[in-house]
Amino acid sequence: MAFQGKVAVVTGGGRDIGRAVSLKLAASGARVALNYCNDAAAAERTLADIKAAGGQALLVRGDMTQAADVEALFAASAEAFGPAVDVLVNVTGGIVARKTLEEMDETFFDRVIALNLKSVFLATKAAAGRMGAGGAIVNVASQAGRDGGGGGASAYATSKGAVMTFTRSMAKELGPRGIRVNAVCPGMISTTFHDTFTKPEIRAAVASATPLKREGQAAEVAEAIAYLASEASSFLNGVNLDINGGTYFS
Repeated sequence: MAFQGKVAVVTGGGRDIGRAVSLKLAASGARVALNYCNDAAAAERTLADIKAAGGQALLVRGDMTQAADVEALFAASAEAFGPAVDVLVNVTGGIVARKTLEEMDETFFDRVIALNLKSVFLATKAAAGRMGAGGAIVNVASQAGRDGGGGGASAYATSKGAVMTFTRSMAKELGPRGIRVNAVCPGMISTTFHDTFTKPEIRAAVASATPLKREGQAAEVAEAIAYLASEASSFLNGVNLDINGGTYFS
C-alpha cells in the first residue's frame, strides 16, 4: 500500500474529485483528514465509506479561503494522526457562476480568485511547515487554465492558470527540502460541477469531440493524483498533468 502509515490532508475532499481522492488515498493506507465546506451530507457519506472499508479518516468543516479555518484543519489532523503531514491535495475550488466581463463585478472576481487560488496558497503554506523530505503536494488546476475555459469562465480560468504557475513556483522553492509539488489539469470530468454549470448539449458535444468519445470520471483523476503523490513519481516536480482524453494537448 503506497501510503501506508502516511498522513494525507485533502481540501474539498467530500464529493466528486475530492471524494474519489479521499477514498483512493485511504484505500492505499493513508490516514486522511478530509475537509469540506458546504455539502455535509456528501462529506459524511465519504467518511462513512472510508471507515466501512477499514480506512482511517477525519472529517473537518472549514472555509479554505480563511486562514483560521485552514489552521484548524491541520490542527485537527495533528490531534488525530500526529503533527506530520506527508501529502496535501488541494481540491477546493469552483466556478461559482458563469459570467461575462460585463456581468462580473469586483466582489465576484475576488471570490473566484480566493476560492481557487488563495485556498491553495493558504493550505500549501500550512502544509509545507509540517512536511519533511518525501512530502508531496498535488493541486487541482484545470484545462481551463490552459485554454481560457468556456463561456463565462474567464475568472475561473484565470485562477486555475495561476494555480499552475504557483505549482511551478512551489516546485522550485520546496524542492530543495525534498517536497515535490505537482498539479493535475482535468478536462471534462463527470461531476456536479458540470451538472450545475454546463449545459447538457455542450457536455455531449465536448465528449463527442474527445478522441476517447466520453467524459472522464472522478476516479480517473484520483488515480493520477495518487500517482503524483506517491514515490512512484519521485522525480516529477512542477508538472501540470493533463487529464482530458486527448481534447487538448499542452
